[in-house]
Amino acid sequence: MIKGHGDDIYRYKDIRLNFSSNVYNRIDHSGLNDFLSHEMACIRSYPEPEPYSLEKAWAAYFHTDPSAVCVTNGATEAIYLIAQVYRESSSVILMPTFSEYADACRLHQHRIRQVFSLQDISMPGNGICWLCNPNNPTGETYDVRDLRRLVTAFPKCLFVIDQSYAPFTDKEVLSVPETVELPNVLLLHSMTKQFAIPGLRLGGVTGNPVLIQQLKRSHMPWSVNALAIKAGLYLLEHETELQPDLVSLLREKDRVAEALEKIGGLEVWNSDTHYMLVCLHYGKASALKQFLAEEKGILIRDASNFTGLDERFFRIAIQSPEENDELIESIKEWMYL
Repeated sequence: MIKGHGDDIYRYKDIRLNFSSNVYNRIDHSGLNDFLSHEMACIRSYPEPEPYSLEKAWAAYFHTDPSAVCVTNGATEAIYLIAQVYRESSSVILMPTFSEYADACRLHQHRIRQVFSLQDISMPGNGICWLCNPNNPTGETYDVRDLRRLVTAFPKCLFVIDQSYAPFTDKEVLSVPETVELPNVLLLHSMTKQFAIPGLRLGGVTGNPVLIQQLKRSHMPWSVNALAIKAGLYLLEHETELQPDLVSLLREKDRVAEALEKIGGLEVWNSDTHYMLVCLHYGKASALKQFLAEEKGILIRDASNFTGLDERFFRIAIQSPEENDELIESIKEWMYL
């Protein structure tokens, strides 16, 4: 279930530069670290059984009511919670995408159908449609008008739309105030990705209060720990100072894509966000990953285990220009060994 994800840095020694997960690692956490160091006493008491205070704060951030928010232990807990609540449903998953949608559905005995474009999505009856927007691993952001048409065309279908990477694109995505008014849309969100805190595990779901209440009836108590709740409140309060310059980040993504293309022997897929999928014309992504990890202390994501991709694909997430340049030169070296 977890094997094969990005950020498998624990498998390697002496990794200096990590491009393997979709987390942007150049966020300054010094203020958060200092804040949490003075809040450690909270770990000696049980947290809120449901993270009410963080749900209230996140609701204000999204300009909605707390009844439309369910905070979870990372977006992944939200995925499994939805699959559990709608156990044995028919699920359509838009591929290639994050593997946990299919894993959660299999665990809870869904009947799974895979499709490879928005145009292939057809929901003749009740069921769930899972998609990621911006998509992981491709970085594609689907046209919001097409998503609205789908949601309207299939009113009996529940659309679970993972917007964990929405803070990292300048393309329009569905808004929380818009979707909480709809009876068939749940949006997934990730503080993990937005604030680069994967170890704290903070995510959540927004949607119509009727749908959220259904999820909360099956949500186990204390799934979000006390320190994570404190961190979430701090992060929302300091959101503006903890976000990268999106214009500069996307400009750097374009620069790196162009530099990689100039190497020759590979193709960079168009991306609307800060990570990108790359296809080798020859050789295997696993061999490139091994070379970079063992010879250069650089970690990338071998993307060959995404459904619909093969052994030629790898994914990288943009970091600092200096780190990106080192990655480019190291890939060039491997390509011409």
